[in-house]
Amino acid sequence: MDIKFEAGINIAIKIPKSKYEKTVAFYRDVLKLEVEEKPITNPTVSRTHQVKFGNNVVWLDCVDNYTHSETWLQLTVPDVDEATEYLRSHGTETCDELEKLPENMHWITDPAGTVFNLQQREPENKGT
Repeated sequence: MDIKFEAGINIAIKIPKSKYEKTVAFYRDVLKLEVEEKPITNPTVSRTHQVKFGNNVVWLDCVDNYTHSETWLQLTVPDVDEATEYLRSHGTETCDELEKLPENMHWITDPAGTVFNLQQREPENKGT
């Protein structure tokens, strides 16, 4: 299998409830980045703010039961099932119990524990 992983534009920072307001204020008031709260219906994330971060989007996610923050990254692939098999053949299992996802996505972690959202890449527009 010749799998090509690419970085997605989304980065999520999972933030404990006790540090959430100060973290949002830091991005908005100290760094003066564009910060907007977005509605969310998720069993583990109670609030989320979208931060425009250059060509990327940083999602500040309030997670009520966390004791420390974690940064989660996005990986995109042409075919999620093929990439999942490739990863399994290299000792990387999915860990979808971390947080609810649509069926065509998976969570994986690197050996240090960094979480990645694995999802299908949007097809490239080849012009008309």
